[in-house]
Amino acid sequence: MQSSANLRGIVYMCLAMAAFSCNDALIKSVTGAMNTGQIMFVRGMLTTLMALAVAYRFGALRPIQTILRPAILLRIAMEALASLTYISALGLIPLANAAAIMQALPLAVTLGAALFLGQPVGWRRWMAIVVGFVGVLVLLRPGPEGFTPAALIVVACVFVTATRDLCTRRIGTEVPSLFITLTTSFVTTLVGAALIVPLGGWEPVSPASFSHIAVASVLLMLGYQTIVLAMREGEISVIAPFRYTGLLWSITIGIFFFAEMPDRWMLAGVAIIIGSGLYTFYRESLRGRQAVAQRAVAGPLE
Repeated sequence: MQSSANLRGIVYMCLAMAAFSCNDALIKSVTGAMNTGQIMFVRGMLTTLMALAVAYRFGALRPIQTILRPAILLRIAMEALASLTYISALGLIPLANAAAIMQALPLAVTLGAALFLGQPVGWRRWMAIVVGFVGVLVLLRPGPEGFTPAALIVVACVFVTATRDLCTRRIGTEVPSLFITLTTSFVTTLVGAALIVPLGGWEPVSPASFSHIAVASVLLMLGYQTIVLAMREGEISVIAPFRYTGLLWSITIGIFFFAEMPDRWMLAGVAIIIGSGLYTFYRESLRGRQAVAQRAVAGPLE
């Protein structure tokens, strides 16, 4: 039953967003104790071990030559760059601000799909994309004082992550998602290891910091898998808008654990970004229903 599939997809999406938001908060909590490279290395090592165990259990391992495909190589590189930029920014700006800027990701993916994959985008969705990025500018604040390096790093992370998602669409279904997660996590670990010395060297890892990163690794794996389950259940146009629940988690965590109160500029920018994103989802849903109706009218081919 479609409604049951949609409900399961919504639950999976909400779980994924909660897991990702709590992961971000735990990583932010250790940014003062170690540099970004060290965080990437420790978290990546733990995530890689978990991904290896799960991939082995479900028969998702593939020959190492599989990652030499251009789409997979580019996706791995973009994931490592996304981790580097986002973790760096988390230590410098409020959690909710970083999460709010990342809400422009669906708009960036739509933009990239139109420019590089040739997917048709009507003028209404082009306007929604423009309005969404205006929301990002509002969130960054008008004037030079708003364009902090950390905020701009998150903006860069949006486009890097969008490139990652577009690469994912180019990877054949014969390559298991667990294998992609495993190889991506492993390469990210290596990148983190290479950056430890340039970013300040290794710092002793306290039991508290290690426990935070360990729990963050579990949440990251949970988020990866539940978001895949969400996308495979029901209608994407129904499920995808619940991605924005992650922002509610980030705002709440920021208020209660980091004493970060959202101001009017952030709230206004968030409202614009979410509004344009929801409109984009609506137009995508409408276009999908029209395509189905046209195929039904045409009837089966003789």
